[in-house]
Amino acid sequence: MKLIDIYNFLDQLSPFNNQQDWDNSGLLLGNNQDEIKTVYLSLDVDENLIEQAENNSLFITHHPLIFKGLKNLANLNYPKAFVKKMIEKNISLISMHTNFDLSHLNRYFVEEILDFKIAFKDEFLIYVDQEFDFFQLCEYLKLKLQMDILRISYCGKEKIKRLAICTGSGGDLISKVQADCFLSGDFKYHQAIQAVSDGLNLIDIGHFESERYFSQCLAKDLKNLPLKVIISVSKNPFQYF
Repeated sequence: MKLIDIYNFLDQLSPFNNQQDWDNSGLLLGNNQDEIKTVYLSLDVDENLIEQAENNSLFITHHPLIFKGLKNLANLNYPKAFVKKMIEKNISLISMHTNFDLSHLNRYFVEEILDFKIAFKDEFLIYVDQEFDFFQLCEYLKLKLQMDILRISYCGKEKIKRLAICTGSGGDLISKVQADCFLSGDFKYHQAIQAVSDGLNLIDIGHFESERYFSQCLAKDLKNLPLKVIISVSKNPFQYF
């Protein structure tokens, strides 16, 4: 299957034009006419993925390897070293980031991973109208996400009637949230202060922990294409002690 045909399929599935202005989703590496037989799905590009991948294959990742323009391939640090190795193996790269959050990943995470029923959606925010005890909700999330520790910001509101959820890093959305509790990752110190002041509980479900389901979410849409699809398990760059 030609790379351009795979790209067009993905663009229909989750239009790249819907990505945020600061994002860099789309075809980042490769020739449109390259013939692709093997596709690797991964949250990120890492050394292991490149080493294990077949020549002339395609990576489809959630996070773009290249966010800013590369002026050269000298002094091969990250991400230049990865780009050079991928060129040597003729590996193409398509990234589906904020466009896929909007179209698929947020919904998949809420429904398939957390087993919640969606009440409504507001761009990147998904709302769940269901009654919870805040601390029981924390225990439930730890179980579902296989997390030993949750970072929370508790405003004193123990009875929860509405949740807002966004995978990845959703702290910049706090001012838009209309709920009793907001689940996302990468919350910053002053965002937590703002949330407590506004009467909003925060539960940090982790950037990696909430987005690691990208590959399995996308895989089901690729199963009927004439491709060998391999899910690569990314590693969390953070560890907890």
